[in-house]
Amino acid sequence: MTSAWLVALDIDGTVLREDGAMGRSVIEEVTRVRDLGHEVTLATGRSVSMTLPVLERLGLTPRYVVCANGAIVLERDESEPDSYARFLTETFDPTDVLTTIRGHLSDASFAVEDADGVFRYTGTFPEGALATTSRQVEFDDLLGAPATRVVVLAPDHATEDFLEIVDRMGLHKVSYNVGWTSWLDIAPDGVNKSTALERVRQLLGVPRSRVAAIGDGRNDIDMLAWASAEGLGIAMGQAPPEVLAVANDTTSTDLDDGAAAALALHFQD
Repeated sequence: MTSAWLVALDIDGTVLREDGAMGRSVIEEVTRVRDLGHEVTLATGRSVSMTLPVLERLGLTPRYVVCANGAIVLERDESEPDSYARFLTETFDPTDVLTTIRGHLSDASFAVEDADGVFRYTGTFPEGALATTSRQVEFDDLLGAPATRVVVLAPDHATEDFLEIVDRMGLHKVSYNVGWTSWLDIAPDGVNKSTALERVRQLLGVPRSRVAAIGDGRNDIDMLAWASAEGLGIAMGQAPPEVLAVANDTTSTDLDDGAAAALALHFQD
């Protein structure tokens, strides 16, 4: 498979527009690149249950899929091409980070995702923001159990204020990325989309020079830097400056189906 590329696509703001729509040109380009023999997959902060339907919409059945910002890697069941099982799961004890953040953001909402993709949460989250399997609990019920991800939502804080608060926390025991405004994703220490994709790359035997990634959010920074080092890291047009800074190419916005444009440009017949 050394002549093929590993092409990793973020979901929200990349293959999906802000309103959740998926452009026809995105589907067509993803299909075309896949049919050229390249391994096109998804690398997302979404939970498993919210990722698999997007795979289906795109008509993709890659060998591996990266979910939960790298904390979960799925592997396709060879006997059932549309079925996936967990190949790798990284967890951590969320107690310290939850209590630390609560001390800085007492009005925030918190959610913890476990290895089975179930969310327990306190406070209020937008409809559809968490996995399909979720239940509301007391804050203390979030503590202690192994987690693949902690999500913090603080909608009353402006983006810059939120980032400043996060920086002050000194979350050295975990990896964290700010997603959309006032949304914080926290993963096990040293785990992100790039660490999972590097594992996938090695399993597939794809050279480092033949990796490509497209993304738009702060949780894509590691992935785009990893891809840009020897391959192709493409930032969406609406990406914030710190995301654009680590990419070695840019495309148009999600509203203009920038992912499709990038695939059309870089992967010719």
